Amino acid sequence: MDDITQHAGAPVKKAETPAYAIETRGLRKVYRARSGQPAKEALKGVDLAIPTGSIFGLLGPNGAGKSTFINILAGLVIKTAGAAAIWGHDIDAASRQAKASIGVVPQELNLDPFFSPAEALEFQAGLYGVPKRERRTAEILDAVGLTDKANAYARTLSGGMRRRLLVAKALVHNPPVLVLDEPTAGVDIELRNQLWTYVRGLNRRGTTVVLTTHYLEEAQALCDRIAIIDKGAVVAHDTTPALLARIEDKQLVIRPLAPILAVPPALAVFKAELKPTGELVLSYRPSQTQLDMLIDAVRATGIQISDLSTVEPDLEDVFLQLTRAVSG
Repeated sequence: MDDITQHAGAPVKKAETPAYAIETRGLRKVYRARSGQPAKEALKGVDLAIPTGSIFGLLGPNGAGKSTFINILAGLVIKTAGAAAIWGHDIDAASRQAKASIGVVPQELNLDPFFSPAEALEFQAGLYGVPKRERRTAEILDAVGLTDKANAYARTLSGGMRRRLLVAKALVHNPPVLVLDEPTAGVDIELRNQLWTYVRGLNRRGTTVVLTTHYLEEAQALCDRIAIIDKGAVVAHDTTPALLARIEDKQLVIRPLAPILAVPPALAVFKAELKPTGELVLSYRPSQTQLDMLIDAVRATGIQISDLSTVEPDLEDVFLQLTRAVSG
């Protein structure tokens, strides 16, 4: 049963911590036809359970349905069918508690240019009904590195500072679930690293983080579990290591002692490719071909090896394979 304190800004009691921070069943959204455009099914019965305490990646190409999914949870889009719960609160039956349990950092930099960061956080806290004595404006601004800009107009902030202010606004009501929608889009590497250091700290302190990003290396480095959504349907949902294991192909990169002009025909079975750098790249599956057998096959062609290395598949390989399979 729901057990929260009276005001909407209060965190859910730890004793009521659910197994899943977000859970959806058969979540569906159909946008009606308009202006000559046909109806569009943006979500096709999405079943998803996001474990409490995780950093969860929600990935997919543009138009896959990620924003619709997030906006339904945030209360900005009305679902067509199915059910969704945030921190154990159904978004229909307990909408107030559900909204109090989630903070969303949107992709768009939608800030009032005439509010200072301090004023923006105070206003946001008021919207969530957080009593003044429980507001943490100074603490949150310090956490996101905006203390020295607390009273500056938002319009004077750099793009990176505005992004941090969006994160701060999402935290004013102390939500147990934080959704980051493309949080590092257009920011420099230094700021990106600072943001992820802060997000990891939040997660260690118990906040469940849901991340959408086009930087797949970020998702691979940060996320415990990942779901890939395409054309409104979940095409994969697993731990990050398990997803990576779906692609067994590895690559062997060989630097010949002497330059070679063409790929020896005997190596065609390994999809051998000669790079402009002079390196020879061969693909293989460890379950079918042992590495020493592959090296022996290269030496049998007369190629002398100066150096070699292996390349593991990454999340981009998995992403492309799964989304291409759906498109096909």
